[in-house]
Amino acid sequence: MRRVSTDIPRPRFARMYLSAGERADRRGAADHRRRLLEGLAGRVVEVGAGSGLNFAHYPGTVTEVVAVEPEPTLRDAAERAASAAPVRVKVIAGTAEALALADGEVDAAVASLVLCSVPDQGRALAEIRRVLRPDGELRFYEHVVAERQPLRAILQLADASRLWPSLCGGCHVARDTAAAIGASGFRIERCERFGFRAGALEPSIPHILGAARRA
Repeated sequence: MRRVSTDIPRPRFARMYLSAGERADRRGAADHRRRLLEGLAGRVVEVGAGSGLNFAHYPGTVTEVVAVEPEPTLRDAAERAASAAPVRVKVIAGTAEALALADGEVDAAVASLVLCSVPDQGRALAEIRRVLRPDGELRFYEHVVAERQPLRAILQLADASRLWPSLCGGCHVARDTAAAIGASGFRIERCERFGFRAGALEPSIPHILGAARRA
């Protein structure tokens, strides 16, 4: 396994992310998280767990969540959220591209608003596939590039300018994440697409929420 740094300090972005996540949850993202996780069972890895906003929504059928987060400020917040979670949550340092888990070790994986910001989507998805048991499930909730103009062009321009990724912790707003999942050895079983406005002054951005099976 390639050795990478497990700590990626981005304190300014982390503070912004903490407030933005709570604001988005009040506007409906909490329900998205609940639907993302319903029906999960067994041992789960959550990549890029952030501040742990998903933890409260894991069903009791989950025996353990291994929550991987590289940013120290967010990881500290996740530790606090884990102590109040309804299921056992173990928070560890790490990156999506190098998970400290054995092949086929988990029953399911969760990617929640993280595949937009990993440096290499293909590598991250290959690593998620590696740690999933045969026929294991990937649950995903991500914002993606728009299908229609002019929003598609605006999002592509924001990415190409590098301004948005540099301000927002490496977030890319013009990725076709559903296509990347399908190209990485997963069979998408369901995928809901909808617009979501995380803040009153923000545009409605396309999101996807669904499940894929390790092919």
